[in-house]
Amino acid sequence: MQVKGNLRKMRVALEDGQAKYHMRFFHVLEPSEEVYMNDLVGQEIKLSWDNKIHCVVTGKSIKKTYGEGMSFDAWRTSPMSVESIVRPELSRIHEGIALRDKEWEEEHHNKPHYVYLSLTSDVKVGVTRETNIPSRWIDQGAVRAIKLAYTPYRQLAGLIEVSLKDYMADKTNWRNMLKNAHDDSVDLEDLKDQVIDWMDEEYHDFISDDDEVTHIEYPVIEYPIKVVSMKFEKLPIIEGKLMGIKGQYLIFDNGRVINIRSQAGYEVTLEY
Repeated sequence: MQVKGNLRKMRVALEDGQAKYHMRFFHVLEPSEEVYMNDLVGQEIKLSWDNKIHCVVTGKSIKKTYGEGMSFDAWRTSPMSVESIVRPELSRIHEGIALRDKEWEEEHHNKPHYVYLSLTSDVKVGVTRETNIPSRWIDQGAVRAIKLAYTPYRQLAGLIEVSLKDYMADKTNWRNMLKNAHDDSVDLEDLKDQVIDWMDEEYHDFISDDDEVTHIEYPVIEYPIKVVSMKFEKLPIIEGKLMGIKGQYLIFDNGRVINIRSQAGYEVTLEY
C-alpha cells in the first residue's frame, strides 16, 4: 500500500487502556487519508520525503518550518503559535483581552482547563483544555496520569502550574520516555495529596475531586536502549521495521525514532 500527502500530528485515542494512532495525510490543507498505525507495528514500512513542505496555516510552499509546520509569517501572526500556548499563565482572554486573536482565544483558552500530573520519564505537572484529555497524555507519552485541578479558564490553570514548578518539572525527558524509563513505583494518588499541600490556599477551591488514575499502554514491541533521532532534512528516506509508537514518535529498529508532530506540513509517501 502507498499513501501520500502532507503530514500532521497523529490522531490519537484511548480504548480499553490502549493508545490508538492514526497517521493523517492532507492535500496541502485539505484532509485526505488516514492510516491506522497500530496495525503496522511489527511490519516493514517506508517514509519518503518529497522535498516539499506546505505551511499548515496558509498552504504556501516553504523551505523551513517554525512551530509545528508553519511559515515564519504564520508563526508570528497565527493564534496557533500565541505565547499563551506554551505559557498559559499569560492568557488574558477571560478579561476580554486577546494576545493575538480574540475569537480563537475565546474558543480555545476561555474554556475549562485541567491541571494534571502525569508520569512520562518522571512525574510532571501540565495544563490542557478539558476536551484534550486523554489525547494530551498520549501525545506526551504518559503511562499514567491524574487530574489535579479544574479551572474555568486557561490563565488560572497556568498560574497553578507555575506555583508548582519549584517542586516538579513541567517538561518530559523525551529520550527516557522513549526508552520507557520511569519509576514504576510512583503512586499518583498519594502524590496528588502531597502536591495539594504544596499548592497555595487560594487554589484549593479548584482541586479536582476526580482521583482516578488513567493507565496508558502503547503499541510497542521493543523499546530502544539508545535513541537515535531522525528528521527528513537529514534523512529523506526512512525505512525499517516499525517497533512501536509512543507519544508522537514512530520507533524503528536499531533505536531510530522520528517525531511525526515536528514534521507537520512535510509532503511524505508512506509505503507498507
